[in-house]
Amino acid sequence: MGILNTSTITELPYIPSPAEPDLTENPSLKAILNILNTKCTDSLGNLKQAHALILKTGHFRDHYVAGSLLKCYANPKFGSLSNSLRVLEQVYEPNVFVWNCIIKGCMDLREPFKAISMYYEMAISGSRPNKYTYPPLFKACTLEQAIGEGLQIHGHVVKLGLNADVHIISAGIQMYASLGHLSEARNMLETIGKSDVICCNAMIDGYMKFGDVEAAKDLFEIVKEKRISSWNIMISGLCSNEMIAEAEKYFNEMPEKDEVSWSAMIDGYNKGGYSKEALEVFDQMQREEIKPGKFVLSSALAACANVGALDQGKWIHAYMRRNRIVVDAVLGTSLVDMYAKCGRLDLAWDVFEKIKWKEVFSWNAMISGLSMHGRADDAIDLFLKMQRDNVKPNDITFVALLNACAHAGLVHEGLKYFVRMKREYLVEPTAEHYGCVVNLLGKAGYLKEAENLISSMPMKPNGAVWGALLGACRMHGNVELGEKVGEILLDLEPENSGRYTLLSNMYAKAGKWDKAQKVRTLMKERGVKTVTGRSIIDLKGIVHEFKAGDSSHPQMKDINLILEKIIQEIQLKGHQPDTSQVLFDINEEEKETSVKYHSEKLAIAFGILNTEPGATIRIVKNLRVCEDCHSATKIISQLYNREIIVRDRARYHHFRNGKCSCKDFW
Repeated sequence: MGILNTSTITELPYIPSPAEPDLTENPSLKAILNILNTKCTDSLGNLKQAHALILKTGHFRDHYVAGSLLKCYANPKFGSLSNSLRVLEQVYEPNVFVWNCIIKGCMDLREPFKAISMYYEMAISGSRPNKYTYPPLFKACTLEQAIGEGLQIHGHVVKLGLNADVHIISAGIQMYASLGHLSEARNMLETIGKSDVICCNAMIDGYMKFGDVEAAKDLFEIVKEKRISSWNIMISGLCSNEMIAEAEKYFNEMPEKDEVSWSAMIDGYNKGGYSKEALEVFDQMQREEIKPGKFVLSSALAACANVGALDQGKWIHAYMRRNRIVVDAVLGTSLVDMYAKCGRLDLAWDVFEKIKWKEVFSWNAMISGLSMHGRADDAIDLFLKMQRDNVKPNDITFVALLNACAHAGLVHEGLKYFVRMKREYLVEPTAEHYGCVVNLLGKAGYLKEAENLISSMPMKPNGAVWGALLGACRMHGNVELGEKVGEILLDLEPENSGRYTLLSNMYAKAGKWDKAQKVRTLMKERGVKTVTGRSIIDLKGIVHEFKAGDSSHPQMKDINLILEKIIQEIQLKGHQPDTSQVLFDINEEEKETSVKYHSEKLAIAFGILNTEPGATIRIVKNLRVCEDCHSATKIISQLYNREIIVRDRARYHHFRNGKCSCKDFW
């Protein structure tokens, strides 16, 4: 793609920017524009009728009308740039307003290279760019392969004397900063001075994205008139750099907060793994009688999804209905994700069906929800419906689909979609997709085929790929291959405690205590700490967390008493404690005591203690459910006539009448 060089741009004739027409002198034109702005934003049929009316009345010759029509066709809801381009072809000598509309339309439809191409055509047509032309163009150049065009466009800005416009400069700073060219971004900031808060915010954001937190802090202190947006960028940046405590400090010091502030803090807690704290911030917002908007609600729903807080998620949904908040694709997808992760696929499906304009991420959320619940056939059916509705799948779609096949042992179906994703859907497989297929093959016992697939990968296999194979080796008792894979993993990810645990589990299950001990010793020498098993249960909107050995819960005495009763009763029903994964070479009685107090057993005991007979118990665990807890929970579900739904790190387990939905395949 070519862009005019910087010398040519100065030769363009000056054409003044068009003013909006005087609608008081032309009531018919006013009516036309009113139709475009009101009736054509959601309906392609209405837009085409308005287009015909514009042609019939001769208003298409007006550049303002032509540009407005073109802008309507570029609406992302209609999902196509072709109609906008056809309109552009019919415009006689399009002026800068028309060109700006098509450039912005390209960006709205996520076609950055087409936007740059339109700028090229604009330049050779003789239409002189103005200050509205360049912000979307700089945004178009935030891809590494477009940096050359970005440099030339920056040159054009200087040649045209527009390098004093703060909106252009801030967009230029964002372009350089997003590509890691922080010194160039800072030089651009210096041309306008550090007094402009918009440009400083763009620079602070750039520093944060590339981890230069101290430079961001220094610039933040220099800014004299700090807007709320400055604080918000600091909070989001600190959270993204895993500095949650400092983000909280800035949040508490804010002189004034807006919706983005609350959303940034809630979202930061979520991404940092502190979803319980995220919900506490949301509760604080309610106490301060601040009405949450779309972004806060979306972040709060994500927190509910992470901890399985179904009651609070339902309250948020009811709040949205009471306040007539429109459930668009973003909020609808958040609700789908929340309900699916809280174990209510029926409610997730109901929301999904009611989303008027479904984006690809809406479909992905529902397919992923079906996948984690082991509903592979339904996930495949929904994928096929997605194709019938002409929604193009992306890389995330195929991750969800491949995981669905892996959870259900559908090897041939999974391999079929893995081949088709590139051949038919033009989605390039990533390491994550290969990891899904390794998991698919490995869980089904095709260990050699999984190993061969790793060898054929076009990219270097990462820890997740090797980890999937190690998990399969542990599952099928292939110690020889598992040992080989384990050594690779410990070299590749020496700080990942899960790799040591998985390898130790494999050795312990095989009775190779000396090797299990060597892995534990190596872990200790390297200073790697194990991840504590935690189980969360939501009861009447309050999140209760349990972990083995922690007696801080106020009901712990009663919980232990009922747990002892449960253990005795399930043993009478034939349950024999499975101690094969206990990592200590100790006597059997001590091993049984160890597995007895696993966090999910404590959570189940709490649920039985505090809910009505027959009520469903929902638990979220941060680790994979062990064999002993899995077999024990099956018996508990039958003995106490309870449905117990457990979400572990990999999938959902629905225990009912002594059986699990996973069919003991997880």
